[in-house]
Amino acid sequence: MEKYKFVTEYELRSSPKVLFPYISTPSGLEQWFAEKVNVLPDQNFDFEWDGESHLAHLASIRINKAVRFEFLDTSEDNTDNNYVELKLDVSDLTQTTFLRVTDYSGNKDSEELDFIWNGFIDTLKEIVGS
Repeated sequence: MEKYKFVTEYELRSSPKVLFPYISTPSGLEQWFAEKVNVLPDQNFDFEWDGESHLAHLASIRINKAVRFEFLDTSEDNTDNNYVELKLDVSDLTQTTFLRVTDYSGNKDSEELDFIWNGFIDTLKEIVGS
């Protein structure tokens, strides 16, 4: 199946140190991204949406900068898995924090992805007071 790379960016009025636990820890992710998140052995995470379990590997983490979750068994040959990357950037000019979302999956409907991520980020902004 052909994959689609959806990239979008959101301005958040909070520091990377405050935001990072929300994008990297199970308790933080449960507040805005998934219904339930469990940590499994070997840096694997179990994300639950609509009662369905989705296993992902924490492929990379940079403290106060970025995380990347690669979803397991989402490709026939296990070389092109779906992933979500959440990256925090601070503008040198304005000192504003931006969250760059990269959603790589088989969903090619950019309007639907935009709607989904806007909902996630609206919830995150409410939590952090942004």
